Amino acid sequence: MLPSGSFADRVAMVTGGSSGIGESIATELADLGATVVILGRDRERLDGACERIAATAGRVHGHAVDVRDRESVDAAVEAVVSRHGRIDHLVNAAAGNFRVAPEQMSPNAWNAVVRIVLDGTWHCTQAVARHLLDRGSAGSVLNIGSTMAFQGGPDTVHSASAKAGVVAMTKSLAAAWGPRGIRLNVLVPGMTEDTGGIRALHQDQQVHDTALARIPLGRLGNRQELAHAAAYLLSDFAGYVTGTTLVMDGGRSLGRT
Repeated sequence: MLPSGSFADRVAMVTGGSSGIGESIATELADLGATVVILGRDRERLDGACERIAATAGRVHGHAVDVRDRESVDAAVEAVVSRHGRIDHLVNAAAGNFRVAPEQMSPNAWNAVVRIVLDGTWHCTQAVARHLLDRGSAGSVLNIGSTMAFQGGPDTVHSASAKAGVVAMTKSLAAAWGPRGIRLNVLVPGMTEDTGGIRALHQDQQVHDTALARIPLGRLGNRQELAHAAAYLLSDFAGYVTGTTLVMDGGRSLGRT
C-alpha cells in the first residue's frame, strides 16, 4: 500500500465500482484519502458498495450512470464537479463479457460488450479529460484491460476486440495529452479470485483447472494485489509513467504449456 494520505484532497471516479476489481480499487483509493465516486447502472448495487467502502474508508458515494450513453456520462461528470469542485483521477473498470462462438454472435451480442468496454471507456475518458484540460490541471486515467487483447479470445471476440481498442486508445491519448499533464495507463489482470470474469468464463471446472495449470506462479491473483497496483499507477509516485500496460497474470501470458 502507498503511504497514508497519498490521495488526500483528490477526487476519483471509478466506473464499474460497485463490484469486483472496480470496487477493490475504489476502496483502496478511499483508504488512501481520496473522495471516491463509484459509477454504475444499478442503484441498489451502488448503495451496497458505498456501504462496504464507507465501513472502512469514508468519503464515497455512488452515481447512477450508463457509460454507453454519452449524455448520461456528461451529466455524471458535471454532477461530480458541481459537488466536489474537481475530478483528478478516473478508473474505467466497467465491463461485460460472455462466451459465444464467433460465427453465432449476433449484432446485439457484439454491441452489448463493445459499447460498454470501448465506447464507455471513451465517453468517460474524454469527458473527464475535457474537465482537466479546461481546469488546466494534471490528472491520471487507468483503464482495465485483458490479456485477450494480445492473445485473442476465440469465443470472446467481442471483448478481445474491445479491450485491444482500449489499449490503442490509451497509448494514443497518452501521447496527445501528455504535454498537458494527463497520464493514461492500462492495468491488465489475469485470472483473479472473486470476480465476474471468473464466474462467467470459468464455470466449467475442467476449463478452470486447465487455465490454472498454465499459470507459472501456480495460483489466481487477488483483487487487493490489483488495487495496490492501480493506486500506484494513478498516483504521483508514477508521475513519469504513461502509455504503458502493466500485465498482472502470474506469468500466464508467457506461454507456458
